[in-house]
Amino acid sequence: MNELLSLILVILAFGLAIPIAVLWIECCVAFFAGSDPTSAPDSPEPRISVLIPAHNEAPVIGATLTGIISQLKETDQAIVIADNCTDETATIAREKGATVLERQDRDNRGKGYALDYGLRHLRQNPPEVVVMVDADCRVEPGAIATIARKARETGNAVQALYLMETPPDPSIKNSISAFAFLVKNWVRPLGLARMAGPCVLTGTGMAFPWSGIQSVSLASGNIVEDMQLGVDLAIAGYPPQFTAAAKVLGLLPTDEKATTSQRTRWEHGHLETLRTQVPRLLKAAVSKGRFDLFQMAMDLCVPPLSLLVLLWVGVGAIALLAGLLGFSWLPALILGAQGLFLILAILLAWGKFGRSVIPLKTLLGIPLYILWKIPLYLGFFVKPQKEWVRTERDLTPPSQSK
Repeated sequence: MNELLSLILVILAFGLAIPIAVLWIECCVAFFAGSDPTSAPDSPEPRISVLIPAHNEAPVIGATLTGIISQLKETDQAIVIADNCTDETATIAREKGATVLERQDRDNRGKGYALDYGLRHLRQNPPEVVVMVDADCRVEPGAIATIARKARETGNAVQALYLMETPPDPSIKNSISAFAFLVKNWVRPLGLARMAGPCVLTGTGMAFPWSGIQSVSLASGNIVEDMQLGVDLAIAGYPPQFTAAAKVLGLLPTDEKATTSQRTRWEHGHLETLRTQVPRLLKAAVSKGRFDLFQMAMDLCVPPLSLLVLLWVGVGAIALLAGLLGFSWLPALILGAQGLFLILAILLAWGKFGRSVIPLKTLLGIPLYILWKIPLYLGFFVKPQKEWVRTERDLTPPSQSK
């Protein structure tokens, strides 16, 4: 019995070692990374079409379009797909100068279906590069040209840096959430990029060469269609590339219900993608002999940061108790070493990238943040979210939040 329990704990410890090692390596490489190489600003821009899927986004669509259209040439176009809208989204978008496609389909709901509708419209006169931006985001000046040039030059999908702004006077929960978002969308992709690895698509600020986006299907109700799209493109031979030289900003919701809904959709979708797509990527990496697919699989095997810490604490507590009861101390020692690497990875990420987002003392609130997330993770095993649900927006768009 002693040997069996010790063996189980060792297996669990080595299982956790994989995502913790991946996180450590990505954060460490990002910490020592130099500046992000960008396309030459005087290189000609490709012809661009920007797709903006929108479902009842009247409070924010105007500000988003103002930031996008100001970056486009006469030969470019901004296309809003007003998807099952019941408000003034379409009217406001037309007033701002966008082409508007109105779609009504109550059975096939979700961002993936809306984007597929926009792509089918573009087939009549396809652009060189398609850019996708969410309707509630602020696109920083020059971002669209930067990712479009890189998509044309590399022939691959390109992901801009997508970060979340905190509301004025943010709560500890909002600050830690923004930091976790930063680690996932900036630190880790930057580390992968410096190792010539592909990144996971994060849902907005994405550019695709026309030939690449035509090689995959977007028409689905997947609740994290962006992650699925990135995997599909990578396997098809268009692995997404990350650039921090272009930035897109969103705003964390202040409403508790909206926050919980958003995090549930993101993290349930992340876990489902981990469960289904990591084996698929590993199989493709072996059959195609492609190391970049192995890199993407390892990146995807890292669960949400809160869950990773929670799993480490849980298994570590059991291993410590087992040691005190006379079982082998080996699992506890392995997990103790992992804890050091996990803490150092978080501190490296904060030290170089997170100082402006969260004060060091606020990191002490991480245990409470993790406790808040426990019901969310339990929900994945009891009743996982499978249908797309739009997050309720705050009325203040990101461009006016600071």
